[in-house]
Amino acid sequence: MSTEQHHISLTVNDRVTDAEVEPRLSLADFLRRHLSLVGTHLGCEQGACGACTILVDGESVRSCLMLAVQADGSEVETVEGLASNGELHPIQEAFRQKQGLQCGFCTPGMLMRSLELIRDNPTITHEEAREGLASNLCRCTGYQYIVEAVVDAASEMR
Repeated sequence: MSTEQHHISLTVNDRVTDAEVEPRLSLADFLRRHLSLVGTHLGCEQGACGACTILVDGESVRSCLMLAVQADGSEVETVEGLASNGELHPIQEAFRQKQGLQCGFCTPGMLMRSLELIRDNPTITHEEAREGLASNLCRCTGYQYIVEAVVDAASEMR
């Protein structure tokens, strides 16, 4: 029994990637299994928790719900693409300084969603950050330190 394969070409963290994939392979599984980018976490696998949030063409998506074939031709950003030359990205540094993480499971998705929020609104307020992050669940914190980290990172990135 042969499995149908589709050719995809996408740019992941500034690197062009070509692959043959099954049509039903999720983008999250493609990133984790084919590219070994395991920073994209799988939580509920139903799009509700936000742990698998990445950016596709600059917009946050639930990579557990998107198929790899749907990302063909797209620019994909994952948490692994944030740090550069051994330096944390300002959003990562803000999360570290503000203790915006505990167990770390939701952190990659939070970081990527936060990056989108800051890019869309460089002067984001605490209230806007809290509302914007409502789509990502954290079971460890009360979100206050995460919200503070987003506002601080936005200030640093301006």
